[in-house]
Amino acid sequence: MAITRRHLLQGGAVAAMAPALGLNTNVSAIGTAHAQSAPDGLKWRHGVSTFGDIKYPADFKRYDYVNPDAPKGGVVRMFELGTFDNFNLVVDGLKGSLADGVRLISETLTTRSLDEPSTAYGLLAEAAAYPDDFSYVIYRLRAAARWHDGKPVTSDDVIYSFEVMKKNSPMYSTYYQHIVKAEQVGDREIKFTFDGPGNRELPSIAGELPVLPKHWWEGNDPQGRKRDVTATTLEIPLGSGPYRVKEFVASRSVVLERVPDYWGKDVPVSVGKNNFEQIRYEFFRDDTVGREAFKGDQLDWFTERSGKQWSTAYDFPAVSDKRVIKEKFVNSSSGGMQGYAFNLRRPLFADVRLRRAFNFAYDWETSDRLLSNGEYHRDNSYFDGIAEFMATGLPEGAELKILESLRDKVPAELFTTPYKNPVGGNDDAARNNLREATRLLKEAGFETRDRKLVDAAGQPVSVEFLSQAQGDERSILFYKPYLERLGITVNIRTVDSVQYQNRLRSFDFDIVTTVWGQSLSPGNEQRDFFGSESADRPGSRNIPGIKNPAVDALIERIIFAKDRADLVASCKALDRVLLWNAYVVPQFAGGFQRAARWDRFSRPEPLPKYGVSGFPTLWWWDTAKAAKTGGRS
Repeated sequence: MAITRRHLLQGGAVAAMAPALGLNTNVSAIGTAHAQSAPDGLKWRHGVSTFGDIKYPADFKRYDYVNPDAPKGGVVRMFELGTFDNFNLVVDGLKGSLADGVRLISETLTTRSLDEPSTAYGLLAEAAAYPDDFSYVIYRLRAAARWHDGKPVTSDDVIYSFEVMKKNSPMYSTYYQHIVKAEQVGDREIKFTFDGPGNRELPSIAGELPVLPKHWWEGNDPQGRKRDVTATTLEIPLGSGPYRVKEFVASRSVVLERVPDYWGKDVPVSVGKNNFEQIRYEFFRDDTVGREAFKGDQLDWFTERSGKQWSTAYDFPAVSDKRVIKEKFVNSSSGGMQGYAFNLRRPLFADVRLRRAFNFAYDWETSDRLLSNGEYHRDNSYFDGIAEFMATGLPEGAELKILESLRDKVPAELFTTPYKNPVGGNDDAARNNLREATRLLKEAGFETRDRKLVDAAGQPVSVEFLSQAQGDERSILFYKPYLERLGITVNIRTVDSVQYQNRLRSFDFDIVTTVWGQSLSPGNEQRDFFGSESADRPGSRNIPGIKNPAVDALIERIIFAKDRADLVASCKALDRVLLWNAYVVPQFAGGFQRAARWDRFSRPEPLPKYGVSGFPTLWWWDTAKAAKTGGRS
């Protein structure tokens, strides 16, 4: 599993699970849901996990971490960065900018629990079955599942959704490339056939498919026009989930309302969740404006991205008198890499020595101290935050054996030198790092003329940092003079989120901030992150355009890992190869979420380990608290 929620810097895939130690190494442990046999003599299962034992039995009534008696009601107002012009999930990442929150109107076959590291239970589907060789999976739909128009969710809907997602979605076309067919094999049963055995993750990720209403998408809109599932739309779509879109103002706000007769309210995975009567998403082009709106009680919840602002911008009366609460939530649910990514499709960035020089020019320690009050640590891994996958020291054991098989395709240094980012923090360190950057550039054929860096053909070196938020400019502006000391001309271009996405899709950038979120069970999504086949596909998450045979080979090892130990060794090897190829200048990681809120809500205690804050899904409106803050009813 690795479809993860987009990082806030990019406007936000769903929070990924994080590692848990001490579990058994059965990568596909599942629970038995029903005594009767499924097709082909298989047993129906009520839960699916990519590894380890599952927690909840077949007859469980709810998750342990929810409040089944949570009151329903109240309105919560959420901050969202950027704009939107699309409600169609299918073309997310390919066309337009999808409105945050719209995913709550759709549902998947299964949904993951937040107190287990990597386990999913039935939502639209009530059971799953698959053979020991993982060559296919069969899901059985719940008879009660309904669209908001009252029509049943059918096998045709599932098959239709699979086909349009795989054909048109940049993410799902890669994620589901090994699922070759979806077909109906029973009244409410759908069989997903894989292109071969041994891919242990496929039964689980098939359950992550968002299911769309075929009859709605193949029908006409209110003006009588045929709907187009391959186009962006601002027509309010039909869903099956606990919320539906009530109203919106394009690019500015989306209001979701709770569906009172939601079909799944008593399904065990839904009990105690989705308690607010309305969820309002308010869109702002800049964090600063959004923060001031929060302080003026125009928003209820504000996730703070800036460490410095967290320390300095919340000195106002509502914080002093505890009507506003600041809280950090530990993120045990994901890891990954955030960095300035080079567009390798441009010849300038072809030489790894130039890319390493950019890293030596980045005084991250001083940046963190001045811009973030020392809130962070620097990313040192593509799996930062998931310790067992992080490449440390020198390769040894199983990891070394894997890398030895690729020795002629990987940087020689990784066998002899532990990877470390340059360390700055003071003027002497910064000067030494710039000297090393200059040495690397000279070695790569660049030289300085009239204080300008030029390439072997005498062309000046100029780069543009592309950004989608004014707040991100501060970090780039700090970085800029260090690069200029190397003779590099630096431009900064900030555009709105729609333009930003369009430029990413067309690969029209030099350097952008990129985030890859990782789960504790990496798998098929690595192809979309780093695989050669996704490098030139518009909308893929291979933002740098990585085409590396060693990376491709390691991705295949991860996907077809025979056991947990093999998966861990393969991830470490991939991490090490990615780091030594300097595809990004690593930025920062925190391991927590900062959030300020008006004290109008209550939550379960304790929160589930893998749910971060769990807001707003697990929280509820607290009338007594709201009265003390002057809140709405």
